[in-house]
Amino acid sequence: SGSMGEVGKRHSYIEDLRVDGRGCEDYRCVEVETDVVSNTSGSARVKLGHTDILVGVKAEMGTPKLEKPNEGYLEFFVDCSASATPEFEGRGGDDLGTEIANTLYRIFNNKSSVDLKTLCISPREHCWVLYVDVLLLECGGNLFDAISIAVKAALFNTRIPRVRVLEDEEGSKDIELSDDPYDCIRLSVENVPCIITLCKIGYRHVVDATLQEEACSLASLLVSVTSKGVVTCMRKVGKGSLDPESIFEMMETGKRVGKVLHASLQSVLHKEESLGPKRQKVGFLG
Repeated sequence: SGSMGEVGKRHSYIEDLRVDGRGCEDYRCVEVETDVVSNTSGSARVKLGHTDILVGVKAEMGTPKLEKPNEGYLEFFVDCSASATPEFEGRGGDDLGTEIANTLYRIFNNKSSVDLKTLCISPREHCWVLYVDVLLLECGGNLFDAISIAVKAALFNTRIPRVRVLEDEEGSKDIELSDDPYDCIRLSVENVPCIITLCKIGYRHVVDATLQEEACSLASLLVSVTSKGVVTCMRKVGKGSLDPESIFEMMETGKRVGKVLHASLQSVLHKEESLGPKRQKVGFLG
C-alpha cells in the first residue's frame, strides 16, 4: 500500500499542485524581524514554516589576512544544539553545522557579495571582522534558504562604529571610535545572494519544500542567486542523480524565484527600518 500512496503523491506534482495547495514555484510566508538581539552589531530572526533561525553579527577589531591586507572578513559559526536537528543525510548536528558554515563561506567568498574593503581600517594593521552566529532554533524544512535570508537581513541591520586612525609625530597610530552612536558604517547587501533550494520530486522540482516533501525527494540543487538573478554558485544535495536538462531547468527556476525573493525581502527590510522600534513583525511572499 505504501507504494500506491507514493504514486499518488508523485502524481500530484505533475499537476503543479502540492499537498498544501501551493504551485511548484511558490514560497510559504517568510517572517522576518531585524534588530532582535541586544549587544550585537546586527541581528535578524526568520521563520519559514516550522523553520526558525536567529542570526547575530558582531563587529570586532582584528588584523587583515596576509593575502588580503586591505580587507576585513567574515567568520561564520553555526549552532544546531538548540534545535531538534533532523538526520540530515544520515549525519548529526555537528556535521550539519559544519556544512552550513562551509556553504556560507562559499557564498561570501565571492568578491562581489560584500565589499570587504569597507571593513578595512588601516591596511595590514586593523580591520573589522564580522562574526556571524547562526542559531538554528527549529529545523522544519528548507533550512538553507531560511538561513541565507536571515544572514542577509542581519547584515542589512548591521551597524559598524566609524573609526579614525590618528598618527602622532613618532608615527605610532591610535584608533579613535566615534562618540556618536549614529555615526556608523552600513554594509551594502545589494549583491548578497540568497540560496534557493530546488527539490526534485518525480519529474518536477519544487521550491521551499516542507519536511514531507524533502522526504520524498532524492536530489536537490542549492542555487545561490543574487537580486539580479545571477547564479554565483550551486551544489547538489542528496543520493539521487540529476540529468543536465533538469539541472538547467532548476537553475532557471532558481533565478526566477530568486529575483522575486530578493525584491520582497529588500522591501520588507526597508519598510521595517522606516517603522523604527514600534513596528509589528512583517511577513512576505506567502
